[in-house]
Amino acid sequence: MPPVPTVLRDADTATFFDGTARGELLIRHCASCGEYGAPQERSCPSCGSGELTWTPARGTGTLISWTAVHGRPPKDGGPASRTTVGLVELAEGPWLHARVVDAGQTAPTTGAAVTVAFERPTPDAEAVPVFRLGDGT
Repeated sequence: MPPVPTVLRDADTATFFDGTARGELLIRHCASCGEYGAPQERSCPSCGSGELTWTPARGTGTLISWTAVHGRPPKDGGPASRTTVGLVELAEGPWLHARVVDAGQTAPTTGAAVTVAFERPTPDAEAVPVFRLGDGT
């Protein structure tokens, strides 16, 4: 399976990636109405308030939809790469797009429980959230 892509932090993503470095998935929480939003939200998806703070997510959720992206077979005759990408609804409500890892050759099931994990494409790269099938217990 190909590694997760390398991403670069900037001023807007620094807090998020500080969290992933600690093994923590941070999402947005609205101080006005209490709703949760995805990390990239700049205003509350429910009430429109800009009073968002970072808060740790539980890291569990449900696989809403997924797709498998198949690469070309390598010239040496080995198997083609396969990357599974999913849309995950976190326990707190926001939806995230992320890789689904450790799916093997078995297709994931819509509605499956998933748990966040973090991968780094290189030791000096940012940790990126991915989701594993199962509830982590």
